[in-house]
Amino acid sequence: MGRGFGPGAALVAVLMLMGAAPAGATTAAATSPGAGRPAAAMPGSEVRPEADLRARGGDATVAADSANRTFRAVAPFRDEPPLTATPAATCDSASRPSPYMQGRVPADADPKGYQCNVTQLGHEGTAGGFKVERYTDAAGHDCAYYDTTLLFPTNAVSALLDTKATGTAVLDMSDPANPKRTATLVTLAMQSPHESLVVNAKRGLLAAVFGNPAFGPGIVDIYDVSKDCRFPELQSSSPVGIFGHESGFALDGRTFYATSPGTNTLVAIDVTNPKVPAQLWTGAYDAHGVSLSADGNRMYVAGTGDGLVVLDTSEIQARKPNPQVPVVSRLQWKSMTIPQNAMPVTIGGKKMLLEIDEYSKDANNNIASNGVNVGAGRIIDISDDTRPKVISNLRLAVNQPENRAAIAQDPGAPLPVQGYAGHYCGVPREVDPGIVACSFIASGLRVFDIRDPYNPKEIAYFVAPISNLGGTPLPLFRSNFAMSRPSFVPSRNEIWYSDGNSGFYSLRLSKAAQVFDSKGSTLGLPSQGSCVSRRSFTIRLRQPKGQRLKSAKVFVNGRQVKTVRGARTTARIDLRGLKKGTVTVRVEARTRSGKTIRETRRYLTCAPR
Repeated sequence: MGRGFGPGAALVAVLMLMGAAPAGATTAAATSPGAGRPAAAMPGSEVRPEADLRARGGDATVAADSANRTFRAVAPFRDEPPLTATPAATCDSASRPSPYMQGRVPADADPKGYQCNVTQLGHEGTAGGFKVERYTDAAGHDCAYYDTTLLFPTNAVSALLDTKATGTAVLDMSDPANPKRTATLVTLAMQSPHESLVVNAKRGLLAAVFGNPAFGPGIVDIYDVSKDCRFPELQSSSPVGIFGHESGFALDGRTFYATSPGTNTLVAIDVTNPKVPAQLWTGAYDAHGVSLSADGNRMYVAGTGDGLVVLDTSEIQARKPNPQVPVVSRLQWKSMTIPQNAMPVTIGGKKMLLEIDEYSKDANNNIASNGVNVGAGRIIDISDDTRPKVISNLRLAVNQPENRAAIAQDPGAPLPVQGYAGHYCGVPREVDPGIVACSFIASGLRVFDIRDPYNPKEIAYFVAPISNLGGTPLPLFRSNFAMSRPSFVPSRNEIWYSDGNSGFYSLRLSKAAQVFDSKGSTLGLPSQGSCVSRRSFTIRLRQPKGQRLKSAKVFVNGRQVKTVRGARTTARIDLRGLKKGTVTVRVEARTRSGKTIRETRRYLTCAPR
């Protein structure tokens, strides 16, 4: 969440406590490159090409030469697809679809909300926040964690009335229809993690840095959830983060990153021993949300004013003394507002990022209530991470410039820190996720099919029951306030997220929206979440555990196209002459013991050759 007010002194006070500032106020973003134009040089400075910064080892947006003159990086703009709304979802007969423009929830909306290709399983709490995390411990306990401090102090009033403590909620999700609060974490960082709450699944660590929309004092709390996720055990609470706002965690669980865009602070913290965390490196980067590659050697930074910054973090990952973190590349886009987060994914074998911006800006590039320019989401191709490129957008009709005037007075729209805009996205897995679910603030949770990353489409949405601001009894700005990054239970087609005005929700996608594999392939067939070439692709059959393959027959759209023999079998599937769309591949494999194994997969023929 960036900077940002509505009518009434009480609301202004709440927003100021959130760290928001009126449009036009001086913020970190105001002195950084704006949307659609390069940064202006500061007094006594000059603008230098990105290559100059990279040659110097990649400092921040501001660096100095031998004469102590400062200069700024100029992030490149590359060709982009048209800025159009993503095709809207087609709802099944069991849905309760919205009758309005895609994403719109006006004052006369159904107070029960709207559901398209998704059903609500369970609900807990009265106020949500910025993250919903999931972890399953060794004993099989399934847990959810979510922060409740989106709108301090309104959340405190809501919690008091709900007889629950403020802080980070811990839920037992053994029955997703009946989430049970088993604990509330009340240490400093868990009381106000802002956007930093994160679970490392490999090591079973839950961490956060004390933060707010501007910056916090950087106290990092680390809990062990591996023994019994329902009752986290505090390992340490120490001021190693310097300042706090957002965070990142290397997948191996050894390095936690604390970020603070308000102070241009990015800190790497060694948590190999979570009881004694230690600073490894500090850099001056405009870092909002950060994500790491699977090997920890690349960091994808969403800079509030700088756009995407790709950093080489290999020396931190390798624990080299005095690590250097050079810039690999930068990218901005024409619709950029405040970049929030960029998550790495692999789709059809190609490395990509799912990036989303928060809020909106006016024609003068200032954060504004219902601004004409909405950043929303996008898919960025990083197969060459020195030249990232936007290949598609994730947007709703309410995000389009031509529709902004018509929706300006809808509930929540007058607030620069709410309104019809994007905030966070999440995926069920990093490789061929199939779908992405994004919180679109006043538009609720929206789910997109990204199997064809060049042509995403909306397939489901959930607009929670309309609730008061911050979950309080005061009927002010009754709306959705979906800000959280969701979590998933792929095996059950579930999505968990929270709404700032009404708490935590567990949802289940209907069959119409179940486009990703919940189970792996016994024979090693490619995931159904991936795109394949329009002309041909290769399948590599693997031997089932404890068995040896003798032969296999391959069928495409019901017609046998291959017979392969041997333990290690590959088959090239030729799709030339077939219409673009869905292709059904069926394999009948026979083992040496005489057992027959059958598997069927459906693929989209969408990835260009």
